[in-house]
Amino acid sequence: MNADQILAEIREANLSYLMLAQSLIRSDREQALFRLGISEETATLLNTLSPAQMMKVAAGNTLLCRFRMDDDLVWGLLTSHGKPAANDSVSRLHASILMAGRHHEAA
Repeated sequence: MNADQILAEIREANLSYLMLAQSLIRSDREQALFRLGISEETATLLNTLSPAQMMKVAAGNTLLCRFRMDDDLVWGLLTSHGKPAANDSVSRLHASILMAGRHHEAA
């Protein structure tokens, strides 16, 4: 993949993320804050963006979203690395609890 293709993929991901975020915020604001890991202020800003503004923001060369699972513990729980499949639902629940706590701390 060359640099132009990568930039096009980033722009497409940005636009998809902005459209998803705006849709989530409009349908269930509290769930959107939790699922997206954003603040009230960011949600308000995203909710008011026009389609033209979303296109302009999405056109940048920096990815707007990021992985919130930034440590080995959460990744290990989500991937069940080295654990039998029977514990999968418990591991995912534990990972969700950890990420929810981090969202609450960030807000």
